[in-house]
Amino acid sequence: MVEPALKIPAPVNVVRPNTYVDSVALMRVSGALTALPRVEAASLVMGTPANRRILADAGLLGDEGSLARPNDLLIGLRCPPDAVDEVLAELDRLLRQSWSDPTSEPAAPDGEQPRSLARVSDGARLAIVSTPGPYAAAEALKALRRGMHVFVFSDNVPVEEEVLLKTEAHARGLLVMGPDCGTAVLDGVPLGFANAVRHGRIGLIGASGTGLQQVSTLLHSYGAGVSQVIGVGGRDLSARVGGTSMLDALDLLAADPGTDTIVLVSKPPAPDVARAVLARAAGTGKPVVAAFLGADAQEAPGVRMAHTLRGAAEAAVGVRSESTTGTALAPAPGTLTPGIELDVGRTWLRALYAGGTFAYEARQFLVGRDVATGPGPGVPGSPPRLPSRHCVLDLGDDVFTAGRPHPMIEAAVRTPWLAAALRDPSTAVVVVDVVLGHGGADDPAGAVAGVVAAELAALRTAGEQPPVVLGFVVGTPDDPQDLNGQVQALREAGVTVLDSSTTVAESVADILTTIDGGVR
Repeated sequence: MVEPALKIPAPVNVVRPNTYVDSVALMRVSGALTALPRVEAASLVMGTPANRRILADAGLLGDEGSLARPNDLLIGLRCPPDAVDEVLAELDRLLRQSWSDPTSEPAAPDGEQPRSLARVSDGARLAIVSTPGPYAAAEALKALRRGMHVFVFSDNVPVEEEVLLKTEAHARGLLVMGPDCGTAVLDGVPLGFANAVRHGRIGLIGASGTGLQQVSTLLHSYGAGVSQVIGVGGRDLSARVGGTSMLDALDLLAADPGTDTIVLVSKPPAPDVARAVLARAAGTGKPVVAAFLGADAQEAPGVRMAHTLRGAAEAAVGVRSESTTGTALAPAPGTLTPGIELDVGRTWLRALYAGGTFAYEARQFLVGRDVATGPGPGVPGSPPRLPSRHCVLDLGDDVFTAGRPHPMIEAAVRTPWLAAALRDPSTAVVVVDVVLGHGGADDPAGAVAGVVAAELAALRTAGEQPPVVLGFVVGTPDDPQDLNGQVQALREAGVTVLDSSTTVAESVADILTTIDGGVR
């Protein structure tokens, strides 16, 4: 018997001509609209060709939206027709709230908000660029020529333009952070997604936003602090870009009297770039720890290589040598300590990360296993389909967030995947991360905890042994979301909360070894 094709409701598009809204505000408003009771999906983007393709892939682009221009605000909705007016009214309220927020953009000296770089005071030393990707390089170049360092939050910036910007910045003695740079803390001021960490004498440079957040919060938990946290963008250590910003940032921290130790964080760099960066690090005259996850890089004099994010933080403060085991397994087969019952009849790992670097770190512990990194077969707008094998997913990747906010901004983006994983009778262990800090969701643990508690209760009512749910929270007690409350919410829902992404990855490897009967 052939199953009928899944019918997806037609999208509703609204185009607001010549209406610009920055990408951070667009993601927040999209998340708020998606949370409305009658809204299945909502996305706000500028009408660039790349954004129209993203909406099309998400099943949210109709005939009207396909005509949107790059300067137009394009709204894609999937909701009942009689709810559209109500949703648009809420959209307008949220946009007015965003525009009237005095903290959203610094005021010019005359009290007005600057609408172009030409209106910015000559004393400004930093520009934050959050425009659609095709226009980001032009704005960043204007800032550089006005003598400003630039934090480029925008993504979809061509790599050729990134090289041009970084070459220009280097020649001017300035720094370009990004494109697609999500995290920085400069002189104590958080940019993008960043945590409330204490000031100290350890400087961080990273091509990974969530990696920087994990290391900085672990340093905080160890009693240490950071002098600067400098993101450089995920492509900076590629062969095309050549590590220009990381090399320049190393020079800045080498000359900084407030920095005693330097930590580098990245996914595997291009080999030649790694050698250049490590050579420059060795020449700083300061202790350097390099965590190039998954890379086969040789230590240089004065540079210690760490293989995990926790190991990088530990090495920076000398807490202890990096361990190779996480949560210990009890002698009795199928029983984890502390007191976690494991159903060895279940098979698969479902690691559902909001942070892409955490997914990459976890895969290091699963070498030799068949691990999927993308979703199972499906169509845009359909329910999540998990692959029939282990999977370690970065749910912040474009393939999952097409037309939707990042799960660090809107935690509910992940909940359908979490529910599907918990309901799957082949799931043995589920992994979740919760990232706190400025720029993140107000209650990221709440959305996760609600789904976990409901699904585990349903399984127990049905007489089934539920899968193990492991998690970790990236944050400090000073973050606005209340670290202790977030951890407690997860634990009460049935999540075993461990201290870091690394510890969770180690524990997953141990669990799978137990399921396999001791054979990795």
